[in-house]
Amino acid sequence: MSVFQNATFYTTVSELRDLPPPVGVEIAFAGRSNAGKSSAINTLANRNRLAFVSKTPGRTQHLNFFQLGNNRFLVDLPGYGYAKVPAEVRQHWERLLSTYLQTRQSLHGMVLIMDARHPLTPLDRQMLAWFAPTKKAVHVLLTKSDKLTRQQGQKVLKTVLGFLRESYPQCSVQLFSSTSREGVEEASALLDAWFGSGIDLDTDMIREAGASGSDKGTREMRRKTPNARNKKPPVKGE
Repeated sequence: MSVFQNATFYTTVSELRDLPPPVGVEIAFAGRSNAGKSSAINTLANRNRLAFVSKTPGRTQHLNFFQLGNNRFLVDLPGYGYAKVPAEVRQHWERLLSTYLQTRQSLHGMVLIMDARHPLTPLDRQMLAWFAPTKKAVHVLLTKSDKLTRQQGQKVLKTVLGFLRESYPQCSVQLFSSTSREGVEEASALLDAWFGSGIDLDTDMIREAGASGSDKGTREMRRKTPNARNKKPPVKGE
């Protein structure tokens, strides 16, 4: 059973001074408003209303902590990019998000939610830029993949993968749908590993999920790592 299915609400935070002690492992979920972040969390947890799904984008205005047991926490971050939020609120969110992402010692990785129909928006890239200096892992969920044809989905996946390989090699990416449940099993397995055994960046792996059918679409491409500079990279198999 996935560790997400043990999730219970722990606390909500609107100011950095109110953050709980930095112990254990935290994985943050971030994404543009209306990109499907709350639905993704609920799907992974197999719960209907763990994270509140609102018809009003920008409804989540705090850092919401969910306890998964054994000092493991899922942290639901405020959605960004909703134009109707007042300027002072957006500025507060930016300070809260950037400081949390860049300085939180117990934060081990981030799941970045992008709408597969509109990936890599300027704000998505800003979120990556905030987090990149930490050298911590990022996993991108290209949500609402059921809205695309298979050909369109693979094209989007290839585009995002190419961008990440070029600029953010600590990132991985996959297609995901809360409606069709595409990619749910793969995402759950990856995040269970993050929570269960920590995140090992020495493997320096980009994971391309959704690329084939027989193995549920998971193919891995390894790059040279600092510990294996003299080794030839393995040939990617089909």
